[in-house]
Amino acid sequence: MQQLNSVLPVQSVYIIRLRKTIEKTGLSRSTIYNLINAGSFVPKIQISTRAIGFLESDVDAWIAARVAASLGV
Repeated sequence: MQQLNSVLPVQSVYIIRLRKTIEKTGLSRSTIYNLINAGSFVPKIQISTRAIGFLESDVDAWIAARVAASLGV
């Protein structure tokens, strides 16, 4: 079995649930799911059979990219 630190960087990794993702992005649940299905949002992580989450760093990077795009940077 491969160790986690050989797959992911040494920095702390946080999985945030959908509710926190909605708060951070300002998007609705249905919009997030539509973006996931269109391949325009960060990949979801299956936490359990009925729960998903997202890497907080991926969500933060997605937000930063959207801000940069809107500013023409």
